[in-house]
Amino acid sequence: MSLVNGLPAHVLLVHFVVVLVPLAALALVVGAVWPQAARRLGVLLPILAFVALAGVPLATSAGEWLEEHVDSNALVRRHAELGDGLLPWALGLFVLAAAVWWAARKSSAERWSAVPVRTAVAVLSVAVAVGAVVDVYRIGDSGAKAAWHDGFSQAATGAGGDAD
Repeated sequence: MSLVNGLPAHVLLVHFVVVLVPLAALALVVGAVWPQAARRLGVLLPILAFVALAGVPLATSAGEWLEEHVDSNALVRRHAELGDGLLPWALGLFVLAAAVWWAARKSSAERWSAVPVRTAVAVLSVAVAVGAVVDVYRIGDSGAKAAWHDGFSQAATGAGGDAD
């Protein structure tokens, strides 16, 4: 996918990733720390994480197309490098979300009853969620810098102007 309505697809697809990865991360942490929430979220937890995961390669692929159609500079290259690092985080979110969902659907006797296992899953979930969100922020920040570094004036130009 390269263009959507004349706009680079990356510009549109990246918004799904920017919203869904942090949302999946938040749902994962809530579900991992609070088992009752995981039961209430049900299958929505791994589905949300899967959709976020699926969005990453779509946005990355569209970004690679866009990279070939813009002037290359250090900011664009840095953004592309950072973007390539999100897939493992998104995969981690999905795997942990599936594990938390699976554990939550078991009866209370079958559920992860060992406190150390539940604690380890919760700590790992928090670590992966934080890593994913921080990575999304860093990628987005670098993309904004690449797109806008020379494309606006801090002083108002009056082009938007007030009607008299």
